[in-house]
Amino acid sequence: MSEQNEKVFDADGMIIGRLLAKAAKMALMGERVVIVNAEKAVITGRPRTLIDVEKERRNIRANFNPLTGPFHDRRPDKLVRRMIRGMLAYPTPRGKAALKRVTVHIGVPVEYAEREKIVLEGSRYVSFRRKYMTIQDLSYELGWRNKAVV
Repeated sequence: MSEQNEKVFDADGMIIGRLLAKAAKMALMGERVVIVNAEKAVITGRPRTLIDVEKERRNIRANFNPLTGPFHDRRPDKLVRRMIRGMLAYPTPRGKAALKRVTVHIGVPVEYAEREKIVLEGSRYVSFRRKYMTIQDLSYELGWRNKAVV
């Protein structure tokens, strides 16, 4: 794991779709991508609508045996990783290899605390008068009860 081709993104206050599109593209080009502060990323839209859409998606289960899945994660880092997977051509070997190069963290781990982090100014959420929700708040509404960790 060389530090030359490893990019560290700080997701604090970033619009999640714009940030992850850049991260997915870098992963497809062969670079390792690390996303820190995943729980502080922003999803735009009415919070009630975002929660209802996500809860409706979680009701999708197998009819014959609901215990067989599919299972949906509630942790912020797992949600963000799943969003990146949706941006990649995951069933192909190229997409699977790109997803293996992506790492998502809650908070900032010790090994990345001193590293320079990439902040995409075009992805920053500047208008806090509009409706938005953080990934941490969405995860909490979906049942992730570890909100006090961060």
